[in-house]
Amino acid sequence: MRNYIAYEGQSFVIEWYFNEKGENEALEYFHALSDLQQDKTLYLFKRMGDFGRINNKTQFRYEDDEIFAFKPQPDRFLCFFVKGRKIIITNAFLKKSDKLPREEKRKALKLREDYLSRVKEGVYYEKE
Repeated sequence: MRNYIAYEGQSFVIEWYFNEKGENEALEYFHALSDLQQDKTLYLFKRMGDFGRINNKTQFRYEDDEIFAFKPQPDRFLCFFVKGRKIIITNAFLKKSDKLPREEKRKALKLREDYLSRVKEGVYYEKE
């Protein structure tokens, strides 16, 4: 069984997106980070999960088209919200410029579409 949950708080459950092969680039990216960067990332997940918001735009930001970004400097974790008080983390990358790279946003939108489609079909989450 896949471990979808990155963090489960009182306000939100934060999950890793998995493709049909059971792979997740953002989770692999997370595991490749230093312990310090993992801690910074988990701090933001915990804050959002427990309190339901991060008011600091340098830590969490709306990127348009229903895509948001957790921003543990210098990394970015793109995500979206779904009903059921869930946040799905789609992809991650090292920030190299001031603007969000178009290809990373396109990837997040494509993965969001895939997630919503597979959930609607009832095939995203494994049967327990």
